[in-house]
Formats: sequence, structure tokens, C-alpha cells
Amino acid sequence: MRLRNIPGAREAVAADPRCISSPEICKGKWSEVFGNSNPVRVEVGMGKGRFIIDMALKYPDINFVGIEMYESVMIKGLQRLDKMESQPANLRFIRMNAEEIGQWFEEGEADRIYLNFSDPWPKARHARRRLESREFLARFAPILKSDGVIEFKTDNMDLFDFALEEVEPAGWQLLFQTRDLHSDAEAMKDNVMTEYESKFSAKGNPIYKYIIKKAL
Repeated sequence: MRLRNIPGAREAVAADPRCISSPEICKGKWSEVFGNSNPVRVEVGMGKGRFIIDMALKYPDINFVGIEMYESVMIKGLQRLDKMESQPANLRFIRMNAEEIGQWFEEGEADRIYLNFSDPWPKARHARRRLESREFLARFAPILKSDGVIEFKTDNMDLFDFALEEVEPAGWQLLFQTRDLHSDAEAMKDNVMTEYESKFSAKGNPIYKYIIKKAL
């Protein structure tokens, strides 16, 4: 369930310089946006921003873009940044529907996409709305470099099973999968947790993860 509407959130997000307001500013120009030619990584569905902010802090030589559809959720990420003494310069947000991602990134501009605890859209008739569906994988493929990858984490077994079934038909290759991420010491070495991951793992829920790349 999404957060309730927060009065003034839309105006605050639109006016914040940390949020990109139109695709013309950035498509094909991300090196200009960040002022460097470092790799660009994208989180689709950033929620309150814990993951993408922590990643930007951990990897200062990588540029991060957080995408969120709802201003009332995204504003929580901005508020998190406001509480920091030193904010990461390698981070930007976009308020948009993930279906429009091709309008914001040129071909091959991103080297990684993160899908963290996506909405499972449990009804079968809504399967095309799942970010792990072949429809969305087709939208993500053009903006990734040839060796770019998608990393997906969830606590929802049904969604994970669905996502695995979509990989090959969508023209992607499975590089890694686990049905208990937090029990995999090697995979956990560089793991950065989201709000949901902390919450669900604390309850004993297994965390599922895969990494995929476009098939050659």
C-alpha cells in the first residue's frame, strides 16, 4: 500500500533541484547532468530512498538515478537527504511512470537497473504491469549497455517465480539467483538493504534475488 497523499508534495518535488523535471534535460546528457562520465545506475521504484541514497554514499564514483511514480513517496527521500550534513553529489531523482523510461535515457546510457521489492500486482490480468514482466524488460533493454544487468530483490515468492519464468522468453540470461539472499555470505558482501528488506528479513522472511543480462 502506498503512502497517503502529502499536501504540497507535488509542488515540493517539482521545485527541488535534485529532481529532474523533464527528459530534455537528461536524455543523452547524463554526463552533463552529473558533470562527469562515470557509470549511471538506475533504481526503478525507489520508494523512500534508503537504498539509492546508501548506494550513492557507498559508491561515489558511480552516478545514481532514483525513479518513483508518487511524489508523496519521493518526498520522503528528499527529506532523508535534507537531514544529512553532506549530501551525495552523484544522485538525482525523477518522478515518473516506469513505462516512460525510454524517454529519459538514451540507448546504452545505464549500466545497471535495480528493481527492489516491486509492486507484485497479484491479479493475473495485471501481470503486464509487473516491472519484471517481459513487457517491462523490453523497455529496460535499450537503455542498458550491452553488458548491463538488472538486479531484482523481493520477499514475494510468487512474484519471484513469475520473474524467473519471464527471463528467457524476454531474451535475457540468468546470471545469478537465490531464494535466501541473507544466508548467502558471498552475495551479502556488497548487499545494501532497502526499507522493506530490513523489515521483512527481521520477520524471518526469505529474500529472493536474481541478476540478469541481455542474451547475446
